[in-house]
Amino acid sequence: MDWRGFTASLVAGGVAGVSVDLILFPLDTIKTRLQSPQGFNKAGGFHGIYAGVPSAAIGSFPNAAAFFITYEYVKWFLHTNSSSYLMPVKHMLAASAGEVVACLIRVPSEVVKQRAQVSASSGTFQIFSNILYREGILGLYRGYKSTVLREIPFSLVQFPLWESLKALWSWRQDHVVDSWQSAVCGAFAGGFAAAVTTPLDVAKTRIMLAKAGSSTASGSVLAALHGVWQTQGLPGLFSGVFPRVAAIGLGGFIFLGAYDKTRSLLLELGRENP
Repeated sequence: MDWRGFTASLVAGGVAGVSVDLILFPLDTIKTRLQSPQGFNKAGGFHGIYAGVPSAAIGSFPNAAAFFITYEYVKWFLHTNSSSYLMPVKHMLAASAGEVVACLIRVPSEVVKQRAQVSASSGTFQIFSNILYREGILGLYRGYKSTVLREIPFSLVQFPLWESLKALWSWRQDHVVDSWQSAVCGAFAGGFAAAVTTPLDVAKTRIMLAKAGSSTASGSVLAALHGVWQTQGLPGLFSGVFPRVAAIGLGGFIFLGAYDKTRSLLLELGRENP
């Protein structure tokens, strides 16, 4: 991947990440509060729906940029014939690598954001300071494993499905899909992936919100899932599924559509001004 492609992926990924995180933040807050162990109303209900938005705003650009730089680089590194049956595997590996890298930035931002979402009376900087004081730097990475274990299965579904839908649509109309068509494919792929990975998202939320020193805070995804299953059954494992699917379906439309459009514009500008 040349410098032009690297820069286009970095900027387009960052723009897409900021756009989707800020536009859909209220839905994310509702989802987090529905999954909170203290319950929706005690976690804040519909009050302070933008609590934690500074953390999301700060983390979204570098997080999304890191994902797409890695995603495009691994796709380029594993270059295969476009008709190869290995194409979905390439997209899976690229997406997985992207998530592992992006989570190094995403998790601290997510920990602060989610605690602010269920403690609307506390400011983002205050929550950040409290985490560092009480738990150290490792406190900011509480739930890293559970986040990666959520994001990799999510990306294994979303990105190969997105790429396959785009390829199918391109084949049907005999030309490359437009940005809005890419966005529609992204919405469907994102919504479907969000639905099937909701239990992992519930486990991640419980781990991040657990009190320091508790058994849940240790980071065991299976233990978190087992605890939810014992107390709330199957409905508990799918807490927040509807706002999650709505947010990520809309997010997929905005995120992947904005990424495709911004990247194509930047590459076109680069060709006009070499």
